[in-house]
Amino acid sequence: MYALSWCITNLVSDTNKLVLLYVRPPSAFYSLDAAGYIFSNDVIDAMEKYSMHLVNSVMERAEATCRNLKATNVNMERVIGVGDAKDVICSVAKKLEADTLVMGSHGYGFFKRAILGSVSDHCAKHAECPVVIVKHPLCSEGWKS
Repeated sequence: MYALSWCITNLVSDTNKLVLLYVRPPSAFYSLDAAGYIFSNDVIDAMEKYSMHLVNSVMERAEATCRNLKATNVNMERVIGVGDAKDVICSVAKKLEADTLVMGSHGYGFFKRAILGSVSDHCAKHAECPVVIVKHPLCSEGWKS
């Protein structure tokens, strides 16, 4: 939530539209687990419910952050994307004709970033709008968010 707090404090005014984007992985319905087994409908339903609970929890925390920073007059919109985060973020930013894309950084080290890839690096290179990557101050001191 640090990137959101930074964005509200430094960039957003009452005349701006703030889009809160959450990207979740594709439904398990379309995928197999690591052993190649197809999940039962009960397992798929439970995973979908948990996924939506997680989405709502994160969005509610984001909205609470906005309220705590007195950004109650800001026009906010919730957008939920499904797929690979780096592709969905760039696609949604383009579709919404975003003026600026603000995102946080996990602060991964070299090896983790090399293996997992960096969503923020990808977006900085491929988004069609300016990208601001907000690094949590504790990340530079060795703390991992």
